[in-house]
Amino acid sequence: MYSRKISKRGLPIISFVAMIIIFWIVTPRMPKVTWNLSDPRISKHTPMAPSTMEGKPRVEDAFTPPIPFASQNTPLETNTAEEVLEVEDDRPPIPLASQNIAIETNTAEEVLEAEDDRPPKPPASQETPMGMGANEATSQVEDPVSPAEQTQTYQQMDLGAVAKVSFQHGKLKPGDESYTKTIVMPRTVEEDVSWLEQNFEDDEHFRKAVYVVDDPTAELYPPKNKGHEVMVYLSYIIDHYNNLSDVNIFMHSHQFAWHNDDLLDHDAVQMISRLSAERVQREGYMNMRCHWNPGCPSWMNPKIVEEDINKQEQAMLARTWLELFPLDNIPDILAQPCCAQFAISRETIQSQPLARYVFCRDWLMRTYLSDYISGRIWEYVWHYLFTGKSVACPKENVCYCDGFGVCFGGENEYAKFFAHRDEREALQGQLENWRQRTEEYQNGPSGTELEEPEVGKDLELEGKINGMLAWETRKVQQAKERGDVAMNRAKEAGRDWKDGDGF
Repeated sequence: MYSRKISKRGLPIISFVAMIIIFWIVTPRMPKVTWNLSDPRISKHTPMAPSTMEGKPRVEDAFTPPIPFASQNTPLETNTAEEVLEVEDDRPPIPLASQNIAIETNTAEEVLEAEDDRPPKPPASQETPMGMGANEATSQVEDPVSPAEQTQTYQQMDLGAVAKVSFQHGKLKPGDESYTKTIVMPRTVEEDVSWLEQNFEDDEHFRKAVYVVDDPTAELYPPKNKGHEVMVYLSYIIDHYNNLSDVNIFMHSHQFAWHNDDLLDHDAVQMISRLSAERVQREGYMNMRCHWNPGCPSWMNPKIVEEDINKQEQAMLARTWLELFPLDNIPDILAQPCCAQFAISRETIQSQPLARYVFCRDWLMRTYLSDYISGRIWEYVWHYLFTGKSVACPKENVCYCDGFGVCFGGENEYAKFFAHRDEREALQGQLENWRQRTEEYQNGPSGTELEEPEVGKDLELEGKINGMLAWETRKVQQAKERGDVAMNRAKEAGRDWKDGDGF
């Protein structure tokens, strides 16, 4: 009787235990969840994360809906530490989006806080693919974005602050070795640049990179005709970053222009021919214009945002500095001689990564600024990009002497020459005034009382002017002869020199 009672009472218990065992055998096991707390991508607001942890769940196997821990009746220590590590190494993490985790658990305040903590996404590459046509390259340009958005995005690029770049100058060669040179030039279809071929065709060390800005069928054509010469200069650097000459000369297409050096007859041919490759190597960056006016010693004030009719680009530069140089402080002054013509060594260009120049060209294609203003801004930005210095105003006599071999013998002698020239120009003004008064006196209406100009005054003035012109011509010729001696150039520039240093 007693055993029958036990069997009747024990049968339900035995059946229940057997059902549990069978259920455990046939039920899939829950994947083991671990936390990779060192993953920098994980926010403390990641859904499902315990409130005391900052991490992201990594799952061992294909995801199945989790079984609550409490109902598993299985020790969590089933897998050893070695097994867990092995599984984590072999299997990639499953994105949170695939885990069917409700994201509504975070409040609005938590979501905003999470967005503040989350690192920004890295920007896509800004480089225009090599060989891409002009229309294709332009189509890659997005709509202009705000300065704040550009700054936030570009700060993530590995560009570094310009002022913190370790700029390299160049490598001087022995006196009997030549430097390779490339002239980089923008032109339109209508502009004549035959003077390049006529004067430099036979120089085996001289290359030409002439971009035709308004002809998409040209051999060299920029991705967009914007920013005047800026787009061409940057495109050349990008296209030839790994194939640069020792000296790279960036100039405009006109042989004669007011902004060319007047002691070289405003002639681009003389400027290119007499340019000292050694000075370019020593300095790294050299403005092709020696005269300070306009541009030096203080011209652009980027911190001034008020409009200035004489410097329209100044206010715009103040507003766009953080787009161009998001990691650099805004300088009080930007100054160098005008007008976007300069020579630069290979090493100085390559001191900065290619991404820096791609970034600058991308800015130019994206900016809402006009072709005119964006080009004018860069006239006073080039020297900062290549030197990290806000002011690049070398002494005029040193620039002429060490840069082009026109040496007057020192700063005082150089100043005397231009004082003499100012006097001669004043006499020319007097002569023009005398001729105008004489014409009015002779051709004025009858009855008008005009003072008769002094007879013979014009001949007197012309004689003085011609004599002074002859003196100036002789002085410039003597300066060039003095500049042909390397020791004289070193002395006037205030640098050390030894025999064999060359030009």
